[in-house]
Amino acid sequence: MRSLIRSGLVAALLLAAGAAQAADTATVFAAASLKNALDNAGKAFTAQTGVELKASYAASSALARQIESGAPADLFASADLEWMDYLAKKNLIRPNTRVNLLGNRLVLIAPSDTKESAVAFTPDAFAKALGPDGRLATGEVNSVPIGKYAKVAFEKLGLWGGVQPRLAQSDNVRAALALVSRGEAPLGVVYESDARSDPGVKVVGVFPADSHPPVVYPFAVTVDAKGEGAQRFLDYLRSAAAKPFFEAQGFSIVGGGKR
Repeated sequence: MRSLIRSGLVAALLLAAGAAQAADTATVFAAASLKNALDNAGKAFTAQTGVELKASYAASSALARQIESGAPADLFASADLEWMDYLAKKNLIRPNTRVNLLGNRLVLIAPSDTKESAVAFTPDAFAKALGPDGRLATGEVNSVPIGKYAKVAFEKLGLWGGVQPRLAQSDNVRAALALVSRGEAPLGVVYESDARSDPGVKVVGVFPADSHPPVVYPFAVTVDAKGEGAQRFLDYLRSAAAKPFFEAQGFSIVGGGKR
């Protein structure tokens, strides 16, 4: 009898330990442009709560498809509404946790040692800045959010016909940023937060706000999230304590925040 009791106690303790471990960890799948801000916020959150965070950064499109395929993500942060909607339609996020938290700006960048300090949004200015063989780096225009925003903006500004043949399309915004930072592309389209993260580039133009849909970052806990870590981290990101981490990187707080 005592042996059975001991076995039951051991089993209960193991189950409790497993539950505690799940509650003390969270895996975050986030748009590549969020890396610096989320890494810094995550360190502060872990120091405060003890919840361990694991992060995977890539294009929102790639991450959404990974979650659809069963990747073990607890929290998803997208760089556009479309890919969060994609998971919502497949019932892969918890609707009551979804919040549109951040905003960003679309900017034109050049290597930091470029002589020009500004490039006008005209065909002649772009042709001059790109030169005879230069490419314009951005994300893949049919799936990666930064590429989709860029395409819409170029179409609205009447520049798409000249720019489209010169594109160097990347898997995510940080890959496009790296092409410009390394001097492999004379121009690129990224978010303001990305430009702030790399001293190898400088902003030479800010796209008019009405040239593309607002850049909005929705966050949501996934339907298969384990424990409470993801929700606790999302609550922290919505709090005033996390605001400086986002603003330091150029993000704006557009909604869902707690004050």
